[in-house]
Amino acid sequence: MEEQTTSPLQEESKSKSRLTLQNRILSLGRATEIHPVDGEKDVVLEAIVPVVGDVSKNHHLKKTLSFSQKRLLAGRRKLAALGCVALAAILAYLLVGVNFGNERLFNFAMKIRFPKVLAMVIAATAVGGASIVFQSVINNTIVTPCLLGMNSLYTLIHTGVVFVAGSASILATNSNLSFAVDLTVMAVVATLLYSFLFKKTGHNVLYVLLIGTVLTSFFGSIQSTMVRVMDPNEYDNLLSSLVASFSNVNGEIILFSVIVLIAVVFFLRRDLALLDVLTLGKHQAINLGLDYDASVRRLLLGVSLCIATATAMVGPISFLGLIIANLARQLMKTFRHTHLVLASALLGVVVLVGGQLIVEHLFSYSVPISVFITFGGGLYFLYLLMKKKRG
Repeated sequence: MEEQTTSPLQEESKSKSRLTLQNRILSLGRATEIHPVDGEKDVVLEAIVPVVGDVSKNHHLKKTLSFSQKRLLAGRRKLAALGCVALAAILAYLLVGVNFGNERLFNFAMKIRFPKVLAMVIAATAVGGASIVFQSVINNTIVTPCLLGMNSLYTLIHTGVVFVAGSASILATNSNLSFAVDLTVMAVVATLLYSFLFKKTGHNVLYVLLIGTVLTSFFGSIQSTMVRVMDPNEYDNLLSSLVASFSNVNGEIILFSVIVLIAVVFFLRRDLALLDVLTLGKHQAINLGLDYDASVRRLLLGVSLCIATATAMVGPISFLGLIIANLARQLMKTFRHTHLVLASALLGVVVLVGGQLIVEHLFSYSVPISVFITFGGGLYFLYLLMKKKRG
């Protein structure tokens, strides 16, 4: 039998039909995920379902949608699994070592442990969400919001209060007043300083980061100078407030922190909804009709406020954001920020609650949880650097 051949006109017709179907698939926006390559602003299509000309268009469209839905369902299953692990960690922290036979002892234990759990959940949510947003805006996954100088400013404020007023002053002993002072000063400094820097640098994010790094060293130098001339007894009283701690958490501080974070999310709700577009790069976002500079400025101010709230509530946790944000990206393998933020927050809950459980029951409060986070975060940071260099 003779082999059937197709004419050039038929080949051209099939080619046009394939191209039309590809354009229809891409226009749906659900068949692929679009993300920027590190260091570039080009748009990359992560996966495109091949189009075969012999199969009908409806069959290809149905297959493409099912592929997208499978990726979405896989992400939701991972989030559900993370939620179960976080819930298990919370229940373990609340119930391990509790006397269930005595109602009074049980209520006393819950009265102590429940505020700690709330504080850890709030801190994990604030740091995890702020870290994901910060990395997406900067377009770099090995940076943390601590580059903005909030941790160094926190230590400078506490050292300055003890240096000027003394460790017995109401500013140092009253937890509500101390939290209000920390949050107010850090919020005002972040708002005024970074708004001014954005205007002076022409909305250049890299310059803002560089100045933030310089300010971190500047605040640290002033704090070190105060410590050197401070009375040793005063320094002993100060030292406990310069590391992250979840002991003796005040319920009123928790309520105030929740109100601040809800207000930040409410005012930034539109910018947060556009994160998937902002990560495409400045030129692509502007071409799509977004005010890129204004959105980035508002998001970075929101990141500063979230980090200020978490730091004022529990103390500086420098490497927590780096750990949970990168673990969330490696686990979820997606660029949907709704999934990344939730995963980062849940991983933060697992790290903080699980770490605090180990600190209390294994080390008997002898080592603060911030030591383990800093040590593990440093090793993880070196791993990310080596991985990025090999890549």
